[in-house]
Amino acid sequence: MPDFFEVVRSQRACRAFRPDPVEDALIERVLEAATFAPSAENRQPWVFVVVTDPERRAAIGSLNRRAWEGGAKSHSEGRLTPALLDEVDRGAQGGIAGAPVIVVVGGDTRLGDRRVLAASIFPATQNMLLAAGALGLGAALTTLPLVFGDELAEVVGFPFEVQPMAVVPLGWPARPLGPPRRLPVSDKAHREGFGSPW
Repeated sequence: MPDFFEVVRSQRACRAFRPDPVEDALIERVLEAATFAPSAENRQPWVFVVVTDPERRAAIGSLNRRAWEGGAKSHSEGRLTPALLDEVDRGAQGGIAGAPVIVVVGGDTRLGDRRVLAASIFPATQNMLLAAGALGLGAALTTLPLVFGDELAEVVGFPFEVQPMAVVPLGWPARPLGPPRRLPVSDKAHREGFGSPW
């Protein structure tokens, strides 16, 4: 198992996957890591639906593609480098649906106020991403399908009380993932107050 800081420093979005299945035991390890995230009042409002059925994955991929083509791509044009835009475009157009596993993450509003669910759901989702990386799996977090949240909820059978919050494609990367490019801490951290260099 790699060192925690190696996992953190190498974790990046994977948008192209091999078709090989992922064993349930590995999926469960990823989900278990998610359940060890902190949550408000320890209410653990997360809900995970693991989707491997090709038709359901295709339906989720279609929602992702519709959101991308319906405005998200034009929003990202000019903001992303051409290479990154091309990678994101390929992922949005079919890479996400090509993952052998898609985890739809929901927040149960009976266990937390709808307005603040993100404070519990996204730490759990980040744990999923880190666990996937530690196991050699590729993963990404996307919220594009949430543009059609009611349709997404219908695909996975969420009741009204469970709000779709994120979609995580999961599988074996189609190609090796290099380390992410990050600005140095000194560009982002301040001492005591904003504008005082770390």
